[in-house]
Amino acid sequence: MLSADRDNFLEKYVDRKSDFDKRSCSECFRHYDLDRDGVLKQTEFDGLLTDLFCDGGQPYTITSQVLSQFMDLLDIDKDGKINKKEFMENSFYWLKQILQPVSALVIVDVQNDFLDGSLSLRNCPAGQDGNGVIPAINSVLDTVTFDLVVYTRDWHPADHISFIENVDKRPLQTNSHKTQMPPKVLDTVVFEGPPVTEQKLWPSHCVQGSWGAKIHPDLKFVEGGVIVDKGMRSDVDSYSAFWDNNKLAETDLVRILSKHKVTDVYLCGVAYDVCVGSTGLHALEHGYRTVLIEDAARGVNLDDISNMRKTLQEKGAVITNSCKVKDLVEGVDRQVALGYQTAKNVALARSMVKEGVVKKTE
Repeated sequence: MLSADRDNFLEKYVDRKSDFDKRSCSECFRHYDLDRDGVLKQTEFDGLLTDLFCDGGQPYTITSQVLSQFMDLLDIDKDGKINKKEFMENSFYWLKQILQPVSALVIVDVQNDFLDGSLSLRNCPAGQDGNGVIPAINSVLDTVTFDLVVYTRDWHPADHISFIENVDKRPLQTNSHKTQMPPKVLDTVVFEGPPVTEQKLWPSHCVQGSWGAKIHPDLKFVEGGVIVDKGMRSDVDSYSAFWDNNKLAETDLVRILSKHKVTDVYLCGVAYDVCVGSTGLHALEHGYRTVLIEDAARGVNLDDISNMRKTLQEKGAVITNSCKVKDLVEGVDRQVALGYQTAKNVALARSMVKEGVVKKTE
């Protein structure tokens, strides 16, 4: 029976020991084309996937269904095998992102008000201490080399729509079943608008220029770190660091990530079930391979944390702990879910080029 050399051919490209370029991709095709017939059949492609998806040399178990799904995403002409032209046009980008990812750590809203101030997580239903994220985040910053580190901040005007202190400043839809009268902190109300806006009410927090809006002093701020502010409009909230809640406007985050050619977004901070999770969902929507560092995040409500965790995983995010981040960033731990996200991105890009939505780049 044909078999590849069980020394993992791909390891030489991990952690950028050698750049994975088109020549490398051609060598990769030749290595896994065991019978030298110019195509990778499913069994040969499976051998590549076995080497590709592993943790420190230990292969991940991949079901036959998932193996077939990878083939379907990367097989351009849908003939059940991948020829060299397809491999060079398609799989090059797929492999390069997996073997040599460009990683950004996005630290969400580690600000005084959320840790020790007016909206301290300790006083929220889950009773979690937001200060607990700081040792984990600092440890990651000390031990892992990211291509980019972003710090997000809630940066609200004093008349912000989410503040319960401002609830009387805008007309409410009092007949809405979501509106409790009189409304309390954590109640959801519906403002008449325009536009009609559903809003959870919070204590006044992270007001622009205030002590509460400052990044917590115990959090390490790395040289070259970038700050992205959100929630700056008074009439709409912005949980995600990408978009406001009504998707009326973007922040600078996508532009910054694109400038640095980021492929992988690592998330941590507060609150897990609100701003961290919302940022993760939008990262996935934008096509980023998304990883949430769970021991470096704290949340508001235990049920909502559980639901957000499940939703993120269903949409393709990986949930990990800080001790695993270094291996993920360096490509030592190459998880199937992240590789599948990459394959979907490549297939989508190919479709967009075919439909003329975007131009092909060399």
